[in-house]
Amino acid sequence: MGVFTVVASAILLSGGMDSICIAFWQRPSHAITIDYGQLAAQAEIESAIQICNELNINHHILTIDLGDLGSGDMAGKPIDKNAPASDWWPYRNQMLITIAAMKAITLNINQIIIGSVKTDSQHVDGTLGFIEKANSLLSFQEGNIEVVAPAINMSTQELIRESKIPLSLLFWAHSCHKAEVSCGHCRGCSKYFETWQNILPS
Repeated sequence: MGVFTVVASAILLSGGMDSICIAFWQRPSHAITIDYGQLAAQAEIESAIQICNELNINHHILTIDLGDLGSGDMAGKPIDKNAPASDWWPYRNQMLITIAAMKAITLNINQIIIGSVKTDSQHVDGTLGFIEKANSLLSFQEGNIEVVAPAINMSTQELIRESKIPLSLLFWAHSCHKAEVSCGHCRGCSKYFETWQNILPS
């Protein structure tokens, strides 16, 4: 007789459109929001708090200031020479997954959900290959934590449709990379406005 493992999951909830949709769609038991020194941290936290309250998800907020190690829009610093885009922060997803796993193991969580979508493949840490390697590394270690990205092959618009999230809930998303109040001109804001243009009735 095989061993049945109950999946206890936690989502890395940034408060952006993609992670909000996945939280609504997958309904994890826990959410982890990390203030790692990014400029928009407080707005992301407030958005995540609202979503967790609405969905009755246990919410864990972690503060680990790594701002000195950031670059580009999210850190308010010059763009690193290795950056594929202005919002690139070196090893960001690797760092976030590791910190989330350190919290998850204390909560007996065996699955971490991240909000990567198809267009995130502009960054290596937003690709399916990265997700597979992160999963292999974490599941190899004590705790045997799995890393999954259920929307990795979807666009944000496809994810919104698949999740069936009410637009009233999606309005809580904060996508700006540069500030707690949307700047209107960073890549995060551009994606936010373009997504709403594509999903709202004309």
